Amino acid sequence: MNHNIILNHQEIEFKIKRIAYQIYETYIDEKEIVIAGINGNGSIFAEKIASVLRIISPINIILCDVFIDKRNPQNPITTSIRTEIYQNKGLILVDDVLNSGTTLIYGVKHFLDVPLKKFKTAVLVDRNHKKYPIKADFKGISLSTSLLEHVQVVFEKDNDYAYLDE
Repeated sequence: MNHNIILNHQEIEFKIKRIAYQIYETYIDEKEIVIAGINGNGSIFAEKIASVLRIISPINIILCDVFIDKRNPQNPITTSIRTEIYQNKGLILVDDVLNSGTTLIYGVKHFLDVPLKKFKTAVLVDRNHKKYPIKADFKGISLSTSLLEHVQVVFEKDNDYAYLDE
């Protein structure tokens, strides 16, 4: 297998900082927002965005893990916090890679059952190969790839990177 690095650690850091500023700009009038990361790398990416937001803004950040069965997304979706906590607040649903859009659209569907002030999505890598009509409001990089290629994000202490498998 051939790995092509598409984002190195420093580039990912810059993308996280830019996305955090975009979120701050979008939610500047809010006192509190929820950053909901899809379990796994989405949660790690959400934590990284939240840590930058806590530095650059006075907004209170509530982190939430979203548990989706990625193999069978029709299964019930759960969150690490109660519905009442994110109800009537601004919420950003976060994942690392937007591949077909299946995980993200089922995550969006889950949150549509709750009244929210504002609802946005954020991904580090947008693959541009969607099965569903979903888009990322905040994205680190857009990448046109073939259906045979696979994007993987690795979060390691001081060595985050994203690569493309051919």
